[in-house]
Amino acid sequence: STMVVPESEDKMYYPSDDMKRDAHVSDFNVYLALHRKSLENPEGFWKEIADEFFWKNPPTGPMMQYNFDSTKGSIYVKCMEGAKTNVCYNVVDRLVREKNLGDKVAFYWEGNSPDHHLSVTYHQLLSQVCRCANVLKQMGVGKGDRVSIYLPMIPELVYTMLACARIGAVHSIVFAGFSSECLCERIMDAQSSILVTADGVYRGEKLINLKQIADEALEKCSQKAASSVTKCLVVRHQTLRTKSSSGCHKLQVHTTPWRSGYHVWWDEVMKDAPDECEPEWVDAEDPLFILYTSGSTGKPKGVLHTVAGYMLYTSLTFKYVFDHHPDDVYWCTADIGWITGHSYVTYGPLANGATSVLFEGIPVHPHVGRFWEVIEKYKVTKFYTAPTAIRLLMKYGRDPLQRYDLSSLKILGSVGEPINPEAWQWYHDAVGQGRCPVVDTFWQTETGGHVLTPLPAATPLKPGSATFPFFGVEPAILSEDGEELEGEAEGYLVFKRPWPGIMRTVYRNHERFENIYFKKFPGFYVTGDGCRRDKDGYYWITGRIDDMLNISGHLMSTAEVEAALMVHPAVAEAAVVSRPHQLKGECLYCFVTLTNNKEFSQTLAEELKKLGKIMRRILRQVACNEKDLGDLSTLSDPKVVEVLFSQRCEATA
Repeated sequence: STMVVPESEDKMYYPSDDMKRDAHVSDFNVYLALHRKSLENPEGFWKEIADEFFWKNPPTGPMMQYNFDSTKGSIYVKCMEGAKTNVCYNVVDRLVREKNLGDKVAFYWEGNSPDHHLSVTYHQLLSQVCRCANVLKQMGVGKGDRVSIYLPMIPELVYTMLACARIGAVHSIVFAGFSSECLCERIMDAQSSILVTADGVYRGEKLINLKQIADEALEKCSQKAASSVTKCLVVRHQTLRTKSSSGCHKLQVHTTPWRSGYHVWWDEVMKDAPDECEPEWVDAEDPLFILYTSGSTGKPKGVLHTVAGYMLYTSLTFKYVFDHHPDDVYWCTADIGWITGHSYVTYGPLANGATSVLFEGIPVHPHVGRFWEVIEKYKVTKFYTAPTAIRLLMKYGRDPLQRYDLSSLKILGSVGEPINPEAWQWYHDAVGQGRCPVVDTFWQTETGGHVLTPLPAATPLKPGSATFPFFGVEPAILSEDGEELEGEAEGYLVFKRPWPGIMRTVYRNHERFENIYFKKFPGFYVTGDGCRRDKDGYYWITGRIDDMLNISGHLMSTAEVEAALMVHPAVAEAAVVSRPHQLKGECLYCFVTLTNNKEFSQTLAEELKKLGKIMRRILRQVACNEKDLGDLSTLSDPKVVEVLFSQRCEATA
């Protein structure tokens, strides 16, 4: 093994004795032994995990079967083939019936406004999921049918996805900030028969009329082809009905046309639905959900995950990476519209009987202490968020933190992109008060769960490194010509074998699946990310390979250039892309957001600050002066793109 116990004391953070005392994996040698077992005896390793779940029928085949080499036939991965089970039964009924957790809180729901909150016990969750499952069945949804879900972060989103799992339907959740065009594209590709949405939602101060967007999407579906959607189930968002200080209702209920029989109010059909529903026992390799990921170009890919492997993997990664114990209160700030929300808001935590915070709001509304207020309110012990949010909150300094009691925190997590060392340090020192390990998790929509990650009581940490592989995961670093590099190295991050939670295909396009992930280096799953392994065996993600620049023969990572720019005290956020250059082949094109008190040009600085999470695809197109940008709905202020074009600099051409 190339993994060694690190000798370097340079910026190393070791787990405390307190952390080790009750941990599931209590030191690095225990981790190494378990990791070795998971690779040498995957059958025994995964069978032990599977034994904790309920199976209607046992598997007829081995735990894992696969082919990663496209030169030897079709790519496939199978886990526990022949077994029959139901994910919803395992993450809800099993906990109520076998573990007696019916009265335990599954979710503390915290709305966009601090005035709106409620708690949902496991018993209440089971009842609501069964009602929703019966409603879907009454609407004609059966095993294998697709249901598109376009909902904000409200409990009904969890009820609907679990109801789909219960009856063997396939959920396709679309982030409720996406445009009607995005929603239409995903409904049409999945050929969904039902759309579940809400009348509207407030995101911060901004009202988003979801039903109107959904209606526009369905209209577009009809124009492009005969729409597959037969009914649109609409949730009344309760917070929109609260009176404002002036006594006026914030939202008129019928803001958009209502087609009787086609549009159906959620509360009206739910109240009459029975709260018992027999689960549909499905095959281990039946589809559980489709989640569309846009990638950097082209038509969104429907990443398909299946029942048994995804359940095992999200459950185990959640338990070990967050060192979950029964008295924890866990909070992942991700929206369920993304894979992080699927794996680490819904399925992973519920499989472990966890109590979680389900958060609808944003970090800075109604004030910049909102995250810390929620942590104090629920005494959150494990907190999982994105570097983007951390950097945003860093700008406000430590003052907002000092107004709240964060002493309940034990573990901090980072997800979504490599975290720059400065943000890691602030997160560790200011939020975790120097006593909470930071688990910096690397994974993808495609991997289903964490693949490179520290374990909080076992792994000495290096700020900015995703550290080591999770159980069952065997990484390698390849050169451009496919040579496997040993020891200290930098190149393409690939994986030599599957783990149970890896995607199985691109929905209705297996050829695209093989081309994207397996064609470049036969025998390996290609992540598309660059990676560096240091002398101690630690893995560092250097960014997307399509974000690597070849400037006059020098390979340069945009992530590293961004990190360098971020060191300057005047820079709040930076993104770097490549554009063609006559002499050098490629050159750097840097987008920089300045801190509040600095000026570059007033208009540019003010507009750039609003950009929020930067989308490199769009920036690359701006850099190359390509005007056809496609969907911009994930930007907090899409108008900023017009400003970027108007201020575009030609000097480097």
